[in-house]
Amino acid sequence: MDQSVCSGRGHVSVLSCFPPSVGRDVAVAVVKPLRASMRNPDTRSLLHTDSQVKWTMEVLCYGLTLPLDGDTVQLCVDIYTDWLTALVSPRDSFPPPISREPNLYTQKILRHLGGLFLSRSEQASPVYLSLCQQVLLAVQSLARESAVMSGDTWETLLHFLLRINHNMLATPTTTDVSEQLSHLSMAVLFEVWLLSCSRCFPSHSLWQTARQMLSSWRHQPAVVEQWSRVMAALTSRLLVLSFGPSFPHLKVPDADAALIPADMDDQRVPQTWFRFLHLLSNLVDLSRPVVAGSTPFHPEEAMQGSGRLPNIFFRAMKGVGTMVDAFLGVTVVKDPTEQQLPNTGVTTKIHFRDRLPSLGVAVARSPFKDRLPSYGISRPRSGSAPPIPVNILSVHSTPPSTTSSTLHNTRLKPVNVSKATSKPPTTSSSPHHWKSSSHPPPSSSRPPPSPLRCNVDSLLHLFGGWLFDAALIHSASDVTVMSERWAAGRAEACGMLCRIFSCKKTAEDILSVYLSRFYLVLLRGVQVSEEACPPVLASILLNSTCLFCCDLRGVNLLFPCFLFAVESVLLDRELLRFKSFVRPVDLRRASILVLLSLLPLPLQLGSVQSEVLLDGKFSGDDVTADNFLSLKPRLRSVLIGALQTETDTTNTQILLAAMLNLVQDSALFEAAGQTQQQTESWQDGASRPRSTGTTRGTSDTSGPSGTSGTRGLSGHIGTSGTRGLSGTRGLSGHSGTRGPSGPSGTSGTSEIRGMSGPRGMSGPSGTSGPRGTSGTGIQSAEILWVQLVRLLTQRLMAQWRNDSAVCLSALEVLAGLAKVEVSVEESESRRALSSVCSYIVFLCSRPPPLHSRELHSIIVAAFYCLNVWLTQHPAMLHHQECLLEVLEIVELGISGSKSGKEQEVRCKEEKELNPSSLRVKEAAEATLNCVMQVSGAFPLLGDQLDEDALIGCSTLSDASVKKFRYFVVGSSVILAMLERPPGPGEPGKPREPGEVGEAGPRELGPEPGEVAKCPSLTALIRGASGRHSWTLQLQLQPRDGRTATQQTLIPEQRGVAQEDSRIRCGVKHQLFPDNMDRVSLVKADLSIPLLDDIVTDKVHQQLQRLQAALKTQQLVEAQPQVSRRSVVMTICRPPPPINSFQTARLFLSHLGLLTPETLKSPGGVPPQLLSLDSSLPGFSDDLKRLDELPSRNCDSASVFYMRAGQRTAAEILRNVESSCSVPSYFLDFLSSLGWPVEVGRRQRGGVSTNSSEFPAVLGDSGGGVFDGERFVLMYADALTEITFIVPSSSYSADWSKSPEEAERLTSQQSNTELSQDSAPPPTRSPVEDMKSFRGSESKLLIVWVERFEDIESFPQTELLSETQSHTSVPNVQLIFIHPLKTGLYRICFRGNATSKFSLVVPLVNGSVVSKRSLGFLVRETVINCCHRRRLESDSTLPSHVRRKQMINDIILRYRSRHSEPAFYTALFQDP
Repeated sequence: MDQSVCSGRGHVSVLSCFPPSVGRDVAVAVVKPLRASMRNPDTRSLLHTDSQVKWTMEVLCYGLTLPLDGDTVQLCVDIYTDWLTALVSPRDSFPPPISREPNLYTQKILRHLGGLFLSRSEQASPVYLSLCQQVLLAVQSLARESAVMSGDTWETLLHFLLRINHNMLATPTTTDVSEQLSHLSMAVLFEVWLLSCSRCFPSHSLWQTARQMLSSWRHQPAVVEQWSRVMAALTSRLLVLSFGPSFPHLKVPDADAALIPADMDDQRVPQTWFRFLHLLSNLVDLSRPVVAGSTPFHPEEAMQGSGRLPNIFFRAMKGVGTMVDAFLGVTVVKDPTEQQLPNTGVTTKIHFRDRLPSLGVAVARSPFKDRLPSYGISRPRSGSAPPIPVNILSVHSTPPSTTSSTLHNTRLKPVNVSKATSKPPTTSSSPHHWKSSSHPPPSSSRPPPSPLRCNVDSLLHLFGGWLFDAALIHSASDVTVMSERWAAGRAEACGMLCRIFSCKKTAEDILSVYLSRFYLVLLRGVQVSEEACPPVLASILLNSTCLFCCDLRGVNLLFPCFLFAVESVLLDRELLRFKSFVRPVDLRRASILVLLSLLPLPLQLGSVQSEVLLDGKFSGDDVTADNFLSLKPRLRSVLIGALQTETDTTNTQILLAAMLNLVQDSALFEAAGQTQQQTESWQDGASRPRSTGTTRGTSDTSGPSGTSGTRGLSGHIGTSGTRGLSGTRGLSGHSGTRGPSGPSGTSGTSEIRGMSGPRGMSGPSGTSGPRGTSGTGIQSAEILWVQLVRLLTQRLMAQWRNDSAVCLSALEVLAGLAKVEVSVEESESRRALSSVCSYIVFLCSRPPPLHSRELHSIIVAAFYCLNVWLTQHPAMLHHQECLLEVLEIVELGISGSKSGKEQEVRCKEEKELNPSSLRVKEAAEATLNCVMQVSGAFPLLGDQLDEDALIGCSTLSDASVKKFRYFVVGSSVILAMLERPPGPGEPGKPREPGEVGEAGPRELGPEPGEVAKCPSLTALIRGASGRHSWTLQLQLQPRDGRTATQQTLIPEQRGVAQEDSRIRCGVKHQLFPDNMDRVSLVKADLSIPLLDDIVTDKVHQQLQRLQAALKTQQLVEAQPQVSRRSVVMTICRPPPPINSFQTARLFLSHLGLLTPETLKSPGGVPPQLLSLDSSLPGFSDDLKRLDELPSRNCDSASVFYMRAGQRTAAEILRNVESSCSVPSYFLDFLSSLGWPVEVGRRQRGGVSTNSSEFPAVLGDSGGGVFDGERFVLMYADALTEITFIVPSSSYSADWSKSPEEAERLTSQQSNTELSQDSAPPPTRSPVEDMKSFRGSESKLLIVWVERFEDIESFPQTELLSETQSHTSVPNVQLIFIHPLKTGLYRICFRGNATSKFSLVVPLVNGSVVSKRSLGFLVRETVINCCHRRRLESDSTLPSHVRRKQMINDIILRYRSRHSEPAFYTALFQDP
């Protein structure tokens, strides 16, 4: 180090050799005339020669060292600061020598001015501060404005600034004035140094001197504060040069950005940045008081200020963190959040980084009280009482507002630049560390890292040495108090390391030495023992939300310690250890997101041994895990316990999504037989249910068909009689569902499984195999399913019932759990159904002022959840109590009230309808449709047969409809009946029960041999729930003669007694009992008089004539017996069978519809039965339009595959053209979404009929065959239908066409197909779904990305630009899927963050799922996204309502106006 600089003495005047009084008198006598001459600019200087100027400067130099009691020092400062302007703007009043050689004299002046900053007793006075500010600002102005400064002058100026700062900063500052002056002097030093780097780059020796001197000043807060400020400004400039303008810009305050000269050469910026970075040497030395607080000359005095070192160390780490975030591309201008530096209480305005990924919603605290269920397995830790419940539906809900404040910098700035006051920062006494305010900005303000960011190794080469050392300081110290002092800086370093490693790119490799050191930091930091450091643990969790889903080598070995750390946070209600420095809701959310990434690891890694130990144990826990699978029970207990303690709305929704993910993955894993033989027993306090029932849902075990033991919609209708339809072989229901190949009358309980295997409803999403059980014989998925259903239903009725967002997510998760296939007691399903009904009753019973659209949306969602449970568990309706409860809820939704058992029974026509809203009424009607049509017959699908298919025509025309009779029943159902007279046997193979084909009516008739004897009736039933076809046959034989192969409409598993299954006993018919004569008479017996007592004369004569006729007949009948002669008696024989039947009349009669009352319309109410005139023009066209209306919710989504590095839409669309461009697991994912459906042919019955259909259709394509030109992927269940389209470049014409052009193209294709193949036209083709997808403003995209960082460059606008019909940006929701090396899949969900219901489950941003459950979870997310869109839309009507409106229009337009006699006459005539 240059001793002349460090000595601080500078130039010594010759007057110092004289007594002080002499020097003072000379100085006073000299400076006053000089100052007086300066006041008149037109006056020439008193000094003319070099000797005169030099002598005067000796006097001025001595005058600067005088005490401040007079104005001599002020006059000396004024003269010197005026002469310094000779390098800026020369004047005639300057001495000629100075004007001739301004650089030389400026150097001398700077050496003399150093005397002003020597240590003196008046340093605390405001006068001294003013003088120092005047000199510093003059020097600053000189450096800024001078254009003729030489290199020697620049070096002298920098030496001067180093010297004066050393005089002020080498010893601790003890006053506010000194603190302010130190900030100003450091600000001027750094600014002048940057100007020198632009105009005259400092020499290497000067850089070395500055580094050594600044290292000795690190114990001053001003040094680190101003260094951080300069480094942020330099980094902002460096990023533009290094990464280009497309890289996220680090925005700094304008005052800081002005520090960097605009004319600095681009090649000098990196050199300047790197040298400034190391000006303070090793920043970790700040945590070592002996090193950081020692200077070569004043070690004792410097050590006095070591108490502030923890704060300074923390601020230095914050400065490094700003640079790290800038290089990662995650820094934006955020609202400043006030943070309290530890110990000193220095309050600074710094940016609060929200470390959590964006969830699309603002953070809100739930106001509801937590209550533990009685069966909980993980009790929360004891703490204070939960918050008081608040009825949020009674107040106006507004989104949380974020107040944007101007970015404020509390560093002391030069007064002529920022015009800021020179007051020091406010100080307060606070023992807390790393404290953030209670109102941080929403998490959506922090964007993801830029895909152009640098590699992890590059950042660690720059900052790794500091960060690793800082993260491990005092971590092994036995003195806890010593460690807590440095916890803030250490926590910041740990957080930075986590952010760096979490931003690893997909194909990036990290040096093993960095990974090992990082894992050591994490093992030390996430300890949950008593000696653990809460700030460090909180910082690691806040910044590790993506740590387990970025393919870090060996990171899964940290699973146990992170699990215990997350457990310590989520099971603690109050988090008292963390409240002083972080918001509990943010810490809990980060822990939940970490837990979300840990969920699939136990099943994915299985028996992999985990041997990462820290001091022989995991985080102070007595039990160490031997493999990952053994930690699965603990993971599930943490999830359930977290749900019990959580009060925040968003956090609760994420936990609900995690629950469905875990249950589905566990169920599929155990179903595939992959459960290990040795698993820990889950002690959860819940008894194991008996496996007597089977829940319905998705499964990965393939079967012979999508349904098992059912055969479409079938049932039995009959009335007493011998010649009507009552004596039929049953009503054989032919719906649009292919049933099993066995007979329909199979006895026993059958399981209705939806979407099973590659041919099932959901397709394969994993490996098929037998159901596996654990070594203890208990299937954990079943136990978990029961526990979660109980927990959800209990909290839905208690803590969550007023939180609409949580309730909506809970209802969606309940609906998803209904589809999970586990074997549990049927009572559990009934309990869940009853809880949903009770919740609907609670919502409908709210006071009228609380009813709002939001409340009604939740009621509609609850009815939809009810429908899912009914369709997935139809056996529940076999129980009378359950059925009555559901019907009461339907009554409540439709009429607005629920009839009690004690009330008088009233018909629906007499009951006043006062529903909560029209939407609620429509939702209840949809539930009623499920009860009436789905119970025991799954799936509820529209039949594909229409009039043309039944009579063999190719197109629906007026000629075909004339062969049918059309009636309307109850103003809601259109019956189209085709009468078939008996005739000769018709060839054709008999069809299986419930099977429906396309060939024509012959295959719908009865079996050969029966057709010749039995007339039939085919009915097409068009209602709000769809279109269905039925075939009925009239049999002329008694009940005893019926064949055993008859088909019945009601399946056997329903348990309904059949008409002929009674026990037949011999009965002796008698008019009176045998002992009638022995019964004594009573007075009541005499109430009816005898016949003889009431017979009149007229009646008596009639009786006599009757007795005479009887005697005559007796005599005639007795004659053959008396004469013993045979008499030929005529035998009565039945007439021959007739050949013409009015089967439609018989059918309507047996249904009780042909009565005088049903044909009348009292009070303007439409009659119960009326006929339609099919001869009117347009009738067939309206039927077509009715059939085209879907009976289910029809939605669509588009699937893209994005290879690494792709940026344009054309590149992405070309990927799916060949299987060589996509991996096999992407094709497996497509097969799990649905089954192939040919465009122009709707799926039959909702299931695929060939297990090899997907590979056959796929061929060599990479999925582009499903682009909508020929095929699409379709998924359907009883309530919804989803079309998945994989756009490709080969069909880009239709993708980019307008909806009108695409419609014309589709109609041409449909006509071409119909001319080639006489198949019935589709009721709703997938291409129409694609057209609606293109034309709508709400779009759902599923994007498979090879590199996760490519998400930011996904060309969404380019792909959708041609489809937007409006100027506004459409509501686009994107689900990004990224495969990990572990075989898991990382999810990134992006949607509309403005809605309160924007957080859709089960796939939330940050989810990690397995291959087994990926297809199921994606479908559920798509269903829930589309369902929420309908809830928020004012123009979307339910499908059954649209069909009902269309039916009403047909009735009004084509109602027959014939009289009642004409109606009956038409029944006896042919149509």
